[in-house]
Amino acid sequence: MDLIVARPEGLYCPPGNFFIDPWRPVESAVITHGHSDHARRGHARYLAHDASAGILRSRLGDIVLQTLPYGEPLTYNGVRISLHPAGHVLGSAQVRVEHEGEVWVASGDYKLEADGTCEPFEPVPCHTFITESTFGLPIYRWPSSEELFSDINQWWRTNAAAGRASVLFCYAFGKAQRLLHGVDESTGPIIVHGALEPLNQVYREAGVSLPATRKAAEVDAATISQALILAPPSAQGTPWMRRFGNYSDAFASGWMLLRGTRRRRGVDRGFVMSDHADWPGLQRAITGTGAERVFVTHGSVAVMVRWLQARGLDACGFVTEYGDEDAAEPSSAESPQSPLSAAP
Repeated sequence: MDLIVARPEGLYCPPGNFFIDPWRPVESAVITHGHSDHARRGHARYLAHDASAGILRSRLGDIVLQTLPYGEPLTYNGVRISLHPAGHVLGSAQVRVEHEGEVWVASGDYKLEADGTCEPFEPVPCHTFITESTFGLPIYRWPSSEELFSDINQWWRTNAAAGRASVLFCYAFGKAQRLLHGVDESTGPIIVHGALEPLNQVYREAGVSLPATRKAAEVDAATISQALILAPPSAQGTPWMRRFGNYSDAFASGWMLLRGTRRRRGVDRGFVMSDHADWPGLQRAITGTGAERVFVTHGSVAVMVRWLQARGLDACGFVTEYGDEDAAEPSSAESPQSPLSAAP
């Protein structure tokens, strides 16, 4: 019997009678991380990593939540469950499921490069691995953190020298905190949009080092001209932006690797930064599990499946309703099929 199958509600573990990141209301949900496409309202009970508690409660309200540290097992209906670092965002976890000697791992979303804002990814040996493939094409290869922040800091310094504010659009959970953690705060003041600050506070309370930030209303025009301003994509083109005068803007996303996406965003610069694994990272992660069977979820599923099959692995894809906080365009959500081997 497969340990995890796809049902209309989401990924389901039949012997344990629980779901992993379900997209319909269920009784028992194991949550890999707090992004809204993986952690949804309406479940009776939630299980997640300790560091996800603040994010989940800030986003979902008063939920019945049990948390675990990484690596600590919990037996539920005879199935051994443990959570392991995914390196995606604060509290993100891979879900290891073991029953009668069979081990499956559902990765959720993950990236391999450590960034200092969450526990780095750890490969978990298993028989079957369920992997995302958001950036599962050979063109997707991320710059190192050193290269990324060197470029961002230089852009900020150049703008400040010209008396021009630097507005950097980024998603509120994960990317904003990674940017704050990595930029050179000695360059100037840092201003954040109000939508980002509650999540910044959750990271600070979890022990992640972030520089001091200010609200736009608290600073004068001279300060703004030297500032780095972090804002969600939804702020672009709103009245809130008028206070920054003659500013230069940029967008931070893995999709900035594509010239067409940069044009559609209508920004001066695109910085290639993602909380998902790139093509080499996906390959290393899958190989590191030692799994002989791989299910590929959202993203470039067909390409990744072909690559895996060419290497002798039992691989196939299936449809989920997961989206992508990093996406330029929302992905379609079709009804999943069961079992997992729905799409070749």
